Order: sequence, then structure tokens, then C-alpha cells
Amino acid sequence: MNCNPTPSRRPAGGTILSPIAALNLEAAKGRCYYPGVSDRRTVRPPAVAGTFYPADAAELERMVRGFLEQAASPKAPYRDPRAAIAPHAGYIYSGPIAGSAFAPFAACARNIDTVILLGASHHVPYRGIAASSAGYFDTPLGSVPLDQELVERACTHPSVDYLEEAHAPEHSLEVELPFLQVLLGDFRIVPLLCGSVSFAATAEVLRLLWDRVADHGIIVVSSDLSHYLTYDAAQRLDRATAQAIERLDPDGIGEEQACGRIPIGGLLLLAHEKEWKVQTVDLRNSGDTSGLRTQVVGYGAFLFHE
Repeated sequence: MNCNPTPSRRPAGGTILSPIAALNLEAAKGRCYYPGVSDRRTVRPPAVAGTFYPADAAELERMVRGFLEQAASPKAPYRDPRAAIAPHAGYIYSGPIAGSAFAPFAACARNIDTVILLGASHHVPYRGIAASSAGYFDTPLGSVPLDQELVERACTHPSVDYLEEAHAPEHSLEVELPFLQVLLGDFRIVPLLCGSVSFAATAEVLRLLWDRVADHGIIVVSSDLSHYLTYDAAQRLDRATAQAIERLDPDGIGEEQACGRIPIGGLLLLAHEKEWKVQTVDLRNSGDTSGLRTQVVGYGAFLFHE
């Protein structure tokens, strides 16, 4: 990786300018359109600050630094980390596992200025992959600029278009940002939310972007694992999911195994093509972090590297 510095983030608390307008749905194709190029003025405000994570900047930074300092270490040697899968629940539940996903990038943080950030839409159903036309994504720690050129490049793929309705309430990408802000400082993001789309199309979009950032960027896929099983059942299913990820086998991950199975599947196809290795760094569930074991949610931290 080469270090390509990016402009400093716009301070938090600035005025949110005119909202995205004229969002049209083409029902026949199930695709969503925002007319025109990305609007560099608009800001996506945080949707879950104060609920999923602290709204106070100092408290949030302390919490994230604690998770990173206490992170589990990769079990095998690695070099040139390329991508990670990290969970996206409330920090009191999944924060320790997210710390394990992000901590391996600390050694090369100076060389990372772009993050391709993929998640699944939890609120709005649609076909394809939703991009954002915002100029910045805000968190209590400040504003993260979007890489406008790469967002527009992603939108050259027929599966990708702008859909602010998907991004506005979505937590899956937002909760990863404070970890990246603490770890990287100044960086740009390409935030994409997967709706109903194939693994292959998702991999094509990732390839389109990765070819531009391979020496100074990383990919982060946001996903939790099993949902609302008993503690023992969740452990069994999450182990099977981890094994499928380690095999780079997207077809081995069922819909009930990971809410982000589509972006995970796209990443696995790209990793196979690039001959990346993958290891499970941390695998726990909310029963381990909260102590409540009747209905739990699974979390995994996975590292992709050369």
C-alpha cells in the first residue's frame, strides 16, 4: 500500500443542506434513480448515535479505543491485510468482536485512505446495490467524506444506483465508521448497501472499485451472523458459517446464517480471484458479551490478507 493523504474531514455540526430531491423508482425494473451526479454538499446524519453507540464523542472514542486494545489477535501470521468482515450490532453486544476485526489494520493504518464499505439493507427492500449521493457521512467523531469518483464509478455497473431512502435509516455501515475514524484518521468511503442482488454482481462491483484502490484501500463488509437462536445452537451455526467463509464458499452460507450474506458472498468471490487467505479472528455471540443466552445474535471477525 502507498500512503495517499486525503483532505481533512469537514468538522461535525455543520449545516445540513438541501435534501436529496426527485428520487424516482422505476418499478418495472425495480431499480432506483437519483438524477444527476453525486451532490457533494449533502450530509447523511447519524441514525443510531445514542442507541447503538454513545452520542458523546469523548465517550465513544474511549469505548472504541478500549475495544481495539482488547481485541483478539489473529491466530496465524499475515501480511498485507486487504479486507475484513465485522459485526454491526449495538456496541455493548458486538463491539468487542468489531474491535477484533479492525485491530489488524492498525499497523498499516497510515497507508489506508479509502474504505469500500458494504452492508445489507435492513429497512428498505429493493433490487440491486444502493449508493449514496451524500458528500459526507456524519458520526459524533466528525464527518467522513465519500470518494465521489469511486461512487460514480460504482454506479457505472448496472446493479448500482443512488437510493438515499436505503441509507438514511441504515445502521450497518454507520456503526463501522467510529472504528475506522479512530483507527485511520482521515479517509474516504464508498458506502454501498446490497438489496436483492447476486453474489456475482456484487463481486463485479467490488472488482471495479478494488482495481482503483488496491495499493491504498481496504474492503469492510458489515454483517452479523445467526439471529435469535439459543446459545448452543448459535455456536454450532456460526461455526459452520465461519468454515464456509474460510473455504471462500458463498453457497455454504444460507439466509439464516448472516444478514450480510450477499456482500459476504461478493467478497468471497473476489478473495478467491485474488488468492487472498482468510482467517477467523474472533467468533462469539451476544450471550458471551451480555450474559443473556436464551436468544442470541452471532458475531464474527474475519481477516482477509495476502
